[in-house]
Amino acid sequence: MTTPSKFRNVPKTAQTRILIKGGKIVNADRAFDSDVYIEDGVIKVKWVPVRDSSFTDADVLSKISGLLPKTASSEHLGESLVEAYEKWRGKADSKVCCDYSLHVAITWWSEQVEQEIETVCKEKGVNSFKMFMAYKDVMMVNDHEFIQACKKLKAEGALALVHAENGDIIAENQKKLLAQGITGPEGHLQSRPEEVEQEATNRAIMLADQVNCPLYIVHVMAKSCADTIANARRDGKIVFGEPIAASLACDGTHYCSHDWGHAAAYVLSPPLKTDPSTPGYLMKSLANGDLHLVGTDNCTFNSEQKALGKGDFTKIPNGVNGVEDRMSVIWEKGVHNGIMDACRFVAVTSTNAAKIFNMYPQKGVIQAGSDADIVIFNPEATRVISKDTHHQAVDFNIFEGMECHGVPELVLSQGKVVFEDGELHVTQGAGRFIPREVHASEAYSRILIRDKVRKPFKILREGDEGAGDGTVNGKGGINPMASEGDPSFATKRGQRDLHASSFSLSEYTVKETPTQSLAYMKEVPVKRNFPKTSMKNLALFERYISLKVDFMNGHFVDVLMSKYQY
Repeated sequence: MTTPSKFRNVPKTAQTRILIKGGKIVNADRAFDSDVYIEDGVIKVKWVPVRDSSFTDADVLSKISGLLPKTASSEHLGESLVEAYEKWRGKADSKVCCDYSLHVAITWWSEQVEQEIETVCKEKGVNSFKMFMAYKDVMMVNDHEFIQACKKLKAEGALALVHAENGDIIAENQKKLLAQGITGPEGHLQSRPEEVEQEATNRAIMLADQVNCPLYIVHVMAKSCADTIANARRDGKIVFGEPIAASLACDGTHYCSHDWGHAAAYVLSPPLKTDPSTPGYLMKSLANGDLHLVGTDNCTFNSEQKALGKGDFTKIPNGVNGVEDRMSVIWEKGVHNGIMDACRFVAVTSTNAAKIFNMYPQKGVIQAGSDADIVIFNPEATRVISKDTHHQAVDFNIFEGMECHGVPELVLSQGKVVFEDGELHVTQGAGRFIPREVHASEAYSRILIRDKVRKPFKILREGDEGAGDGTVNGKGGINPMASEGDPSFATKRGQRDLHASSFSLSEYTVKETPTQSLAYMKEVPVKRNFPKTSMKNLALFERYISLKVDFMNGHFVDVLMSKYQY
């Protein structure tokens, strides 16, 4: 479908009012038919029964989706975080054509860095900080530095981002491969096997969780990493996963091309995986909620720049394109193939990012009061991606020749038309820096609750100060899982009220009473010792203790520990 002629004369600048008529709004939560009225760059209402020659009629288009502009990243080594922020703001503000924001990278650690995190959060509008577990001796932080940074970010309410690869193993692999004469792009792949990404992903999640800091894993490239993130979330950890357009549409077989330039064009870190099922697996993980949004890690180098790594794969500049083609690639591989629906498409390309980075509802949704950053998207139109027609200043496109169903036909930024009929109509410097508040609800709502419920407990034992007051039977300490009204709750004299106990050891059954609301357990082997090699039953008891089942709080465990061997 081509863009109707009624679009062609829309003013490219200075318009203050636009009515988009007859479209279908697609937000992350629902899709519905409606008009959209925009005034001075802000969505005012969803339907206005007026017409004006300056209004835009979109009655033949079927999709309108919210789009969050891509955030930029400030990366530096051994310099002030504040100076790095100011330097990159200075580079960006006069050039950006759409709204943007910044991450600030933590590539070293000191008291100065710790102090400046607070400054950047409170005074500069940054709430996300990126760290690297790769690039040894350049940007890599060690575990101690990572932990200290996460502790400080948690204290400030900021989000930790991490590039998860084991930098020490990569450095060793690079030396070994080069010594064996492997110098081409295939060496990049072999120096970074999937295990180094999966191990670092798991380690980063564990370390961040230990200090109760929310974590965001950038450019998830491997199936095992997607599974690690999904399993961690099922275990209650606060972690988000971001695949990129490249990992959702390409695989690592390109590194084995006999054309050095072709192979080098796909070099990025972590590398694409040679398993051809990886892109589809990651797309399904994105669709079902195990992964959360799509980035691009867009960092392009032309063939001359990539050639700097001839003779040494470690010197090939890392990076590929993605930001221009992201929407069409995800629609083609996700929605057109029936893996996700249009609402999920908007969630993973716009809304989730706006929520995680605390721009919602200014960004990420089409509703009254939100910024008028809108994509008019035609799901039936097709286009073929090519370096000959893209707008990027690079002579290669990793999606070359891919036919995509789903084409952005018109884009509004701040209520102004900036893209139409495949042509850009932008003004450098028109974009705004968007400051972001800390404590984003999407990342911190559960974190703040856990600060209250995860407090350490102390067991008072005989001889400890205070052990004679409020302990269970004068020994063993107050049961940290018990609350007043539980049979195991200590009396003022330091003893349980045994008359309140609902516990019964009768044959192989624990009898259920009206106060036992959470569980009914059968076949407890109380007539024999537990096998020394098995902890299955103890794990089962600990599971029910964690649920605060009345008949188990303290009382059952005391019997278990005193009468049975492990």
